Amino acid sequence: MVRITLFALGVLFGLSGPVFAANDAWAKSYELEAKGQYLPAAAALDALANKRPANEFVLLRRGWLLYLGGAFDESIKEYTRAMNLNSKSLDARLGLTLPLLAMQKWDDAALYARQVLEVAPWQYYAHVRLLVCEEAKRDWNTVYRHAQEVAQRYPSDPTLQVYLARAAVNLKKTSEARAAYERVLEQVPGHIEATQYLSRGG
Repeated sequence: MVRITLFALGVLFGLSGPVFAANDAWAKSYELEAKGQYLPAAAALDALANKRPANEFVLLRRGWLLYLGGAFDESIKEYTRAMNLNSKSLDARLGLTLPLLAMQKWDDAALYARQVLEVAPWQYYAHVRLLVCEEAKRDWNTVYRHAQEVAQRYPSDPTLQVYLARAAVNLKKTSEARAAYERVLEQVPGHIEATQYLSRGG
């Protein structure tokens, strides 16, 4: 059905040959992604990924799809290609954190998250992914200060309150942990972690 629609549009707008083939590849990729077929969705863009000059968005999308499909090394290669193509890309750096986190390469993931924050100091996803790295290394003092600082900028975000609460628990700051988990429940009623902690009496 998608192919028929694209063909009709191609005739209507005068698209043919390579342009139409490229549109078809994009459509196929998104169709496969919607079905959860992430590696085939990435493969649908193989021809576009190998074209010159390189298409930055193709590389970013393939990096994302390969990450979703569990091909972490290949995902890193595509995100790195995108970053080499555009040295200022925050998308590529944020993308790189995903397979690196999945591979538990905390220092490498933290490096790219910090590079994003050098340019965009309050970029939400960079902070959260850096918090993941800090928590993984059980650097609770850093997690506590970091989560507290970022939560002031994003007071309605429960994820930051969870990190703050976890750090407070590990630092034996019971009242702070309880207050943070109570804020989590205000924003996400029934949150399992917060409910379990508070039910134990904090």
